[in-house]
Amino acid sequence: MSRMDGYPRPHRMVDARLHATLKRMELRVKRGMLLMVTAALVAGCVTGPSGPGMPGFTGTGSDLTVVQIADGFASPVFLTHQPGDDRLFVVEQLGRISIIDNGTVQPVPFLDISAIVQIGNEQGLLSVAFHPDYDINGYFYVYYTDFLGASRIVRYTGTAVLGDPDSDLDILTVPQPFANHNGGLLEFGPDGMLYIGLGDGGSAGDPLLHGQDPTTLLGTILRIDVDDADPGLEYGIPADNPFVGSASGADEVWAYGLRNPWRYAFDAVDGLLLIADVGQNSFEEINVVDDDRGGLNFGWNVMEGNSCFLANNCNMTGLELPALTYENGGNACSVTGGYVYRGSELRRVGGHYFFSDFCGGFLRSFRYDNGSVADLTDWGVNAGAVTSFGEDVQGELYMLTGAGQVLKIVESQ
Repeated sequence: MSRMDGYPRPHRMVDARLHATLKRMELRVKRGMLLMVTAALVAGCVTGPSGPGMPGFTGTGSDLTVVQIADGFASPVFLTHQPGDDRLFVVEQLGRISIIDNGTVQPVPFLDISAIVQIGNEQGLLSVAFHPDYDINGYFYVYYTDFLGASRIVRYTGTAVLGDPDSDLDILTVPQPFANHNGGLLEFGPDGMLYIGLGDGGSAGDPLLHGQDPTTLLGTILRIDVDDADPGLEYGIPADNPFVGSASGADEVWAYGLRNPWRYAFDAVDGLLLIADVGQNSFEEINVVDDDRGGLNFGWNVMEGNSCFLANNCNMTGLELPALTYENGGNACSVTGGYVYRGSELRRVGGHYFFSDFCGGFLRSFRYDNGSVADLTDWGVNAGAVTSFGEDVQGELYMLTGAGQVLKIVESQ
């Protein structure tokens, strides 16, 4: 199914009583609603480094800790780097991208588009992805919410130190029916394609049934080619996308059945895609699949985690179940996915995937070995309200917090 104008099909209407019931189901305050809260409220969310329901820990570790390298950011939600560049680029939800150079926050932002960004709830400037050939073409891509509440993917042009806010080229616009579950991550995959994470459109319980409908762009991860545009589009449809030419799904869709894939990551070494999908009221989940397996259905809203969501029994045929789940409640509320560690400074954790929780603030990791989770470890760290992870050019990892901090994961002294 072609999406020539970049918009999904019209949203279904939902019975007002059903919507009200589902809205009441949203018992937990989710990530975006907390991003803009006061420091005192953030502190109150964090009660300790462990959470309920985590299966089978190999053990706890004391080898790792975090050190602050910068602070004072306004709701930092993402950290990355330009290809081959050891500086850090920090995305702030209000619409700004700042640079950390040798531990110093530069006074002039790399990009400031705050005048056109809708912020609050789970809306705002949510990520940036630099083109793999940035040093040649100067292209970078941002994901932000406009004043109509739509998710916009826009290309800008920049230099090493400054992005041009007037160079915008609209790539894709996706209307959002609600202000939450917007997803928000852009990542170039090992195949050079741009991947776009979109939540189910929001409210609670997926009242518009987007998760199990790949003909809509919501509740999905999209895969597009930004180097070879198709006629009438500012991007191309990769020929090996799973629904190309089929009425059963949109051409752009790579995977579906996702509630809110706030953060996901590729591990090029092992050829994996790891998706941390924020749950509803019971379970958070992390999915691990081969990165070349398109068309997978991750189960929402038939499933939440490994459990049936809408009924005591459900048909799980054809669904890709998570590699790891944990219960929310207590001090856990919203999984924050990280990266597989491929740096050199941390001994003994090469190949570990790191993750956290917005309310739990913990630092945990596991290896994915022969199709299953191994060496699941809690590192005894309480980082606060963890909004995102980041990775630098050497593969070292960072945690961002709702208190405006950038923390680096290091070995304990």
